[in-house]
Amino acid sequence: MTIPGPVRRTLVLVGVVASLMLGAATIRAAAVWTAAAAPLTVAPESADSLRARLAAEEERSATLAAQLDELRTSTTDLTTALDAARTNIMKDSAAAATLRTRLTAAKTRLATLERSLSKARAAAVAAAHQPSGGGSSSPASTPVRTGDDGNGSDG
Repeated sequence: MTIPGPVRRTLVLVGVVASLMLGAATIRAAAVWTAAAAPLTVAPESADSLRARLAAEEERSATLAAQLDELRTSTTDLTTALDAARTNIMKDSAAAATLRTRLTAAKTRLATLERSLSKARAAAVAAAHQPSGGGSSSPASTPVRTGDDGNGSDG
């Protein structure tokens, strides 16, 4: 079966027009779908607002830089104070060691004086129990020094 020429041309023409209409409808549907997926409801910022935001951020950056400089200065001051404290601790440790040495020496002298005092008391007691005679002088008549002269010095 053959289709006459004029009918065939009309069918081809109808097919081409239908294809074009279908293509246009597909493009329109894709545009609507894309617009619905990513709406552009917010307008982009203007150049002036971007400049204003940039200026505000630069000011904030300058403020933060100034605060950072203050922190560096404070850190330097704290480091200096810490070094001074360490120096004082070392000096105090040396002074404490010296005082420990002096205390040990003072305790030794005190123990020696206490032994001397104990011997002097024993001699005084022994002399008090001896009958008087002879020309020897009594150790009790000699004042015994205890090491306390009242001025608080240890030597």
